[in-house]
Order: sequence, then C-alpha cells, then structure tokens
Amino acid sequence: MATRNLEKLASIDAQLRLLVPGKVSEDDKLVEYDALLLDRFLDILQDLHGEDLKETVQECYELSAEYEGKHDPKKLEELGNVLTSLDPGDSIVVAKAFSHMLSLANLAEEVQIAHRRRNKKKKGDYTDENSATTESDIEETLKRLVVDLKKSPQEVFDALKNQTVDLVFTAHPTQSVRRSLLQKHGSYIAKDITPDDKQELDEALQREIQAAFRTDEIRRTPPTPQDEMRAGMSYFHETIWKGVPKFLRRVDTALKNIGIDERVPYNAPLIQFSSWMGGDRDGNPRVTPEVTRDVCLLARMMAANLYYSQIEDLMFELSMWRCSDELRVRADELHRSSKRDAKHYIEFWKTIPPNEPYRVILGDVRDKLYQTRERSRHLLAHGICDIPEEATYTNIEQFLEPLELCYRSLCACGDRPIADGTLLDFLRQVSTFGLSLVKLDIRQESDRHTDVLDAITKHLDIGSYRDWSEERRQEWLLSELASKRPLFGADLPKTEEIADVLDTFHILAELPSDCFGAYIISMATAPSDVLAVELLQRECKVRQPLRVVPLFEKLDDLEAAPAAVARLFSIDWYKNRIQGKQEVMIGYSDSGKDAGRLSAAWQLYKAQEELINVAKEYGVKLTMFHGRGGTVGRGGGPTHLAILSQPPDTIHGSLRVTVQGEVIEQSFGEEQLCFRTLQRFTAATLEHGMRPPISPKPQWRALLDEIAVVATEKYRSIVFKEPRFVEYFRLATPELEYGRMNIGSRPSKRKPSGGIESLRAIPWIFAWTQTRFHLPVWLGFGAAFKYAIEKDIRNLKMLQEMYNEWPFFRVTIDLVEMVFAKGDPGIAALYDKLLVSEDLWSFGERLRSNYEETKTLLLQIAGHKDLLEGDLHLKQRLRLRDSYITTLNVCQAYTLKRIRDPTYHVKLRPHISKDYMESKAADELVKLNPTSEYAPGLEDTLILTMKGIAAGLQNTG
Repeated sequence: MATRNLEKLASIDAQLRLLVPGKVSEDDKLVEYDALLLDRFLDILQDLHGEDLKETVQECYELSAEYEGKHDPKKLEELGNVLTSLDPGDSIVVAKAFSHMLSLANLAEEVQIAHRRRNKKKKGDYTDENSATTESDIEETLKRLVVDLKKSPQEVFDALKNQTVDLVFTAHPTQSVRRSLLQKHGSYIAKDITPDDKQELDEALQREIQAAFRTDEIRRTPPTPQDEMRAGMSYFHETIWKGVPKFLRRVDTALKNIGIDERVPYNAPLIQFSSWMGGDRDGNPRVTPEVTRDVCLLARMMAANLYYSQIEDLMFELSMWRCSDELRVRADELHRSSKRDAKHYIEFWKTIPPNEPYRVILGDVRDKLYQTRERSRHLLAHGICDIPEEATYTNIEQFLEPLELCYRSLCACGDRPIADGTLLDFLRQVSTFGLSLVKLDIRQESDRHTDVLDAITKHLDIGSYRDWSEERRQEWLLSELASKRPLFGADLPKTEEIADVLDTFHILAELPSDCFGAYIISMATAPSDVLAVELLQRECKVRQPLRVVPLFEKLDDLEAAPAAVARLFSIDWYKNRIQGKQEVMIGYSDSGKDAGRLSAAWQLYKAQEELINVAKEYGVKLTMFHGRGGTVGRGGGPTHLAILSQPPDTIHGSLRVTVQGEVIEQSFGEEQLCFRTLQRFTAATLEHGMRPPISPKPQWRALLDEIAVVATEKYRSIVFKEPRFVEYFRLATPELEYGRMNIGSRPSKRKPSGGIESLRAIPWIFAWTQTRFHLPVWLGFGAAFKYAIEKDIRNLKMLQEMYNEWPFFRVTIDLVEMVFAKGDPGIAALYDKLLVSEDLWSFGERLRSNYEETKTLLLQIAGHKDLLEGDLHLKQRLRLRDSYITTLNVCQAYTLKRIRDPTYHVKLRPHISKDYMESKAADELVKLNPTSEYAPGLEDTLILTMKGIAAGLQNTG
C-alpha cells in the first residue's frame, strides 16, 4: 500500500481542474479534456495492476505537484524514496504510466487547440495565439494581403500559384500517439452527438487507451533504414495523401473569397515532398546502395498502390457518355485493342462498354498502374522482373496525359463541375506525389568523394588528388568534365568505402530519374566539392544528373559560404550547367553545437543575406534549404514564426525545409494536424514574399556582431575548453545511455572514440533536454547580454528595441524563453547530486548560476516579469505537464544511479502490481536482448522515462 494517507490527496484530475488560471477564457477546456483522458486511464490502470499501484502513481503525482509548487528539493528526495522502493516490475509500470499520461496530455492539447480554433473561426475571432492568424490561416493571410497591404487579388494569386514549399522528411523516430485515439477523443467532446453515441465512443476511447498502454513502447532492436522509411511513408497513407487535395480545395475557397474566380492550377507546385530516409548516408554505414535501391522501389510501389486503389473510385464517378472527339477516338482505339489484362480485376470490370468512354480511358490507366506496382514489387522482392518497362508508367508525363485528356473533355462538354471534383483531386495528387511519392535526396560527406578521386588519380599515376591545392583540383575536374573519354575502368582498385560511393552513383543511373531530388554534400567548403560530384555522376552514366547542393553547417563554413558560392558561380562550365538555378543548404544543428544558439542563429541570418546577394550578382535564382531540427537547440520552433523571421528577399516563393522525424507525428499524425501544417508553410511563405520582415538597423547589426563574439567565446570556453566538461556531461546526463533506446539506424557519433566534436547534434541536445537543463540553447546568451549592458547601459534599451521591432531577434529570444519555461535547474541539481562525482559539484553549481543569470537578463530584455507572461495558454499547457515530467525525471535520475553504481542499494517494498504478481516474476517478463549489460527491469524503466520526458517536453533531440 502507499505510505502516505492517500485519502487526503485529491485525485489527479481534480487537481488539474484547479490549475485553470482565472484569466484563461471559458472556452479553453484543456484541463477538462486532460482530466477526461486521465479518468479513463487511471480506471484502466487499476483494473490491470490493482489499487495499490494506482495509489502509488497518485502519490508520486502529489509529491511532484508539491515540488512544483515550492521547488523544495526535499520533495524530490521523498519522491525518490518512493520510486526506488519499487521492484523492477513495479518501476516499469509506474514509468510507463507517467509516460502514457504525458502522451494523453499531448493528445488532449491537440484536441483542445482544434476545438478552440473551430469555435473562434465561427465567431470570426483571429486575435488569439492559437487562432488562424498565428497559425497562418490561408484565408486570413490572403485577406490581410489584399485589405491591409493593398495588394491586388491577381497579384496575390500569381505569387501563390508560382511558389513552392518542399518538405523533406528525415529519419528520426518519435513517440507516436495512436491516430485512432486522437480521432475518437475529438469526437467524444463534440457537442452535437447523442448520449448513445457518447457512450459508444467512451467505450472505444477506453479500448484505445488500454491498447496503447499494453503495447511495448521499447524498441528491442535498432530499426533498419528500410524500417524508418516505412514508418515515415505511413504518414502519406494515413493523412498526407488525402490531406493535400483537401488543403488545395481550401486554397481555392480562400481565393474565391478575395475575388479570384479561378482555381489553383493542378500542376502548380505549392507543396512538394522529399525524403532523406534511405538516402542520407552521411556517417551512417547502414545506408548502403542496396538500401537506397530498396527504398526507391518501395516508394514507387506504395505510390502505384495508392493511385490504383483510387482509380476505380474515379471510374465509378465518370460514368457519362458525352465526350470530346479527341477522347472518343482514343477510347475507341483502346476498346478495339483489348489490351487490358482483365484477369486481375473483378467480374464487373472485365468489359467496359464503349458508351462509357471515360471509363475506357481510365481502365487503361488502371491496367498500367497495376503493371507499374507489380514491376516495382517484383524488382524489390527478386531483383528481376518479366514485366516490360514499356507496359508501365515510367514518367509523370505519361501518367498525366490520359487524365488531362479526360479533364479537357469534361470541360469542353459543359461538365466543368464534374471535372473539378474527384478528377481534379486526382490530378493534384499526381502532380504533387509523382510516381515515387517522394523524391529521395542523397547526402554524403565531401571527404568520401575525395577518397574516390584520390584513388582514381593515383591509379592513373598523376598524383594524389587529396594533396592537390583547390586550384589544381578545379583545373583537373573541369578538364575531365570537358573530356568525352571515360575516366576509369573496371580495373580501378576499390576499397569497400570507395565501392560503396561508386555503387551509389550506379544506383542513381539505374533507377528512374524521378526517384531522386538533390545530391547534398555535407562538410562542403570549396567549389571542387561540387564539381567532384558532377564528375562522378557523369562517369557513372547518370542520365539526368541530380542537382548538387553544398551544405554549410559549422560557424566558419557559414562565414565562408558566400565566397565559396561566388567562386563556384564564376566557373563558366558550372554556370552553364545550372541554367540560372542553385540550391544551398544551411545547417542549424551543427552550427548551434559548434558555437552556441545565439551566434549560430545570427551567422545563419547573415549567411543567407550574403548568399542571396551573390546569387543576384551572378543572375542565379537561389533556393535556401533549411536544415532545421525539431528542438530550439537544433533550429526548431513554430513554423509560422520561423519563416517570417527569415531575412527579407531570401525565400522569394521557394522554400525547402527539413521536417525532422521527431516532429513528423505532431505535424502530420492526424488529418487536422496535416491540414494545419500545410497551411502554415504555404501561408507564411506567401506572406514573407509579399510582406517581407524589416531589415535590421545598422546599429542593431553592429551590436549583435559584437555580442555574438562574446557568446561564442563563452560557449566554447565551457563546452570545448573546460578540461572536465566532457566528463561532467556524460555523468550528469543520460548521453551514454542514448544508444540503448534503439531509436534510429544512425550511430550517435560520427567517430566512436571522439568527444563532443564527433557527437551528433541529436544526442547532444537530447541529453540536456532529458535533465531539463537545456544548456546548448541558452549558454552564451547571458554572457553576451551582460557584456553589452555593462559596456553601455544604453545597450539595454537597444536590445529591448530590437526585441520589440525586429522579428528575427524577437523570435530568437521568445524561443529561448519558452525553453526556460520548460527547464528546471532543481531537477538538473538532482542529477548532479546522484550521478556526478563530488569534486565536480561546484562546476554544476556554476552552470546553474549562469542559467539563472541568463534567465534574468532575458526577461529584462523581453520586458517580462515572469516566463511566458504574454502567453497564458502555453504557460498553462506546460504547467499541466510539469508534475508528470518531474516524476519521470526523478525516476530516471535514481534509475541511472542504480544502473551505474553497483554498490548503491535500496530497500525494496513487496511487489504490488497485480498483473505481475499473478503471472511470472518481473525479471522473466522484462528480459531485453541477451547482449544487454544492464539489469533488465532497470533498463526498461530508464528507456520509458526517456520516452516519457521527450513526449512531455515535445522534444527528443
């Protein structure tokens, strides 16, 4: 039984209801939604594991709530005593319960936001931060451009139909709430359902909650790149496939409401999708040429299957006989030819009568889609296929042609409303997704290409490419690009690494060109890095070479990027090759890890300005590819604000941005989430181009230049120069345990034996996020602001002016303020006390003092007395999660102690979980893979706390 008098404790849901701030409007029902789900969950927990375990969960929550009220460290110790007294089986259930409750809290929040948004739109209220305006509602954006900015409707329409947002999915897992649970909860709170409906939904809700709770959340083996790709592509099947045409119809409606009686053309590239899953081989040896081939074929098979499943719906709809002469001639030819392979279809479709010409045309489309799907399936399964390529669709033009013929015919015969129905949706899907669903980017380190070329030059006995100067490299590369003879033959000696690079290029030559997007070179520093890829594509006979995109990440590389791109554009051969278009990628993650968030953000801003100026000088249209992470430390943040805070003239209707795996679920996990995500990107991109943000004043630039240097020095003095920082970092955080989560196919380090420099940005941010200290986000800000204010008190006023008037600076400060609201140095202190050697405690105390000083200065610049005082709804949402997260933090810290210190003993109470007591011993039920060096139950508990904290903070890494 629980050791406290639980009769005196209010239930969790009752306490939640007391948390509603008085200033929050009545229609904000987040607490009620949260409590509804928790009521159901706690009932399920009691049924499955008994009343004693439910009371233990409530006791832990109460202690956490008491700590959150006064931040008394003794409460953390009391909570630790309760948690460490649990045996491994009970500990797993408690950790899983709190992790699950946080997922339910996120669920309640999504439903609340959607519900509140609908209510406000009905009232025409767009003033709140969760309203359409902040979320870049497309209709409001168009109205604002026409009414407030006096743009003509035609001008807005022209800009919109010519803009492109390319969303690039990357492979990184995320906690996933069951989509059906989200849908059922949304239905349950609707006001217009009957009592019987509500009762049935309630039962369905409980089933979903229990099913999710009883599902093992822990990956027992690392995912393969193919697994990651399948997981990422599932969002297309679930939400994106139908979400795109639905969103484009809303755009049509918004245009009509500003006086444009014309739809967005079906081939307007408003939204495009790309992927790195199975193509990003930078530091990931598991992404082989065979993997790249597999994911491309799998994507083509999935695309053909989605089209195939929809084409018969379209055939049912287009039953009319009246058609254009052009279509009639085609239908008669097809009907006479009888080439359809009728054995694949149900009896109804064996014969399509000639008086249904549209169905005849679409029947032929259906046949080719079947063959297209089957060819990809056979190639994927067996590597060979007897279905000839000419029997399939090999390019998008072939696929679109009969559909366009049907559309033209319907319009010509007075059936435009029918043409603009399901057929238009289908045309838009084909234009958006193509035959491959997504275009796969290839990413590789520049050094790997250097290795290949070095092997070639040595084989040719002309020297070492690696040792050549940049000028010598360029001269040789350009002479070879101008030559028609092959550069090397089959006798080229190849290491395994060199063969891997060349085989990747051969895959690019083998597969249809529309499978691929860009070839991205990480660690790019010079024009030769780009020319090297161009040469290797030519030598490996890539028929339609991929566009080559240099990626600039670290601070020094960002500073040098404009000069490097200018040198590239000055090469005549390359200028002719790109035909006036170039893409450059800038990396937010590694730049932040290298120099700190303030300096990285400022250098990314300046690099974009300078790159655009270089492009203008050479007459090149430049597309910026933003490699943003999901967290603030990796360049993440609200989409709308992120786009509108970019420098003026740097987007120009063309935006490419990564959608990191850890935020895919919250962006595309459900139909309304998908709709809002597409809306945010489209509307904000349009608004940035038609109403650019202000440019910073010269004095703002000068001040930020000056304090950014101070911020970088402070950051690097601690992260890279402090002799025992790495030791402290690995003791005070679960960084060393990150790999145990099996959450990705990529190793967490580029070099297994390296330090902070070789650690990837995701585990670097992840580790600090888990302890709620968030050091990479704020370190350097305090030193910079303190320097500026001590140098001249008038700088405080200037910093406040920058915050109030300059979107870039305001967004930067607001995001750090949000991170402080999620942080808790008291929790970080607990990790130090339990896990860090005593001689390093003073170092941790200095860091926490720096944290508090930075927070004070930040609030002073923002003009706030308390964190998030201008955003009560966000503040409320974070408060609702705090007690759950605190329990998981304490559980994690003590579990790490028990794992790392074999001499640390605790007195275990008797087993209390009914489920385990009635079956086998806990250690038999929770065995991990045989290679685990940890006690099974403790490691499972640890991983569950990691996933729960990430869900609660809505950040993984």
